[in-house]
Amino acid sequence: MFKDNLISLRKMNHLSQEELAEKLGISRQTLSKYETGESVPDIEKCKVIADYFEVSIDDLVNHSEKETGLLVPPKGKHLFGMVKMGDKGQIVIPAKARKIFDLKPGDNLIVLGDEAQGLAIMKEAGLLSMMEAFRSAK
Repeated sequence: MFKDNLISLRKMNHLSQEELAEKLGISRQTLSKYETGESVPDIEKCKVIADYFEVSIDDLVNHSEKETGLLVPPKGKHLFGMVKMGDKGQIVIPAKARKIFDLKPGDNLIVLGDEAQGLAIMKEAGLLSMMEAFRSAK
């Protein structure tokens, strides 16, 4: 997966192997070996690559475009999959989303909507802290 993600990110950013290698401080031959799977970078070089492309190390190494149909997402952006709405409008928030956003049973969630952009869900505490920040800024 790493090699495929590296190739996709390089091509998506319209970079040649030579250009990317120069930006990463490695030789074109080393980059070529990464892309063919002949070798893999150490963790420090993975961090440099992930930071350059503004993706997480985990997504750089583990993301599967074949499974998701999507390119490596930008750092902090997630696609958790599809959920089905029940008869009364209920949805189940995927486990990975609950973990990342520290959602627990009994948490109050705010549902926001914009007819042009869709729905957003956030924790009540997050909305309250944003409102307090606006009040403080006045």
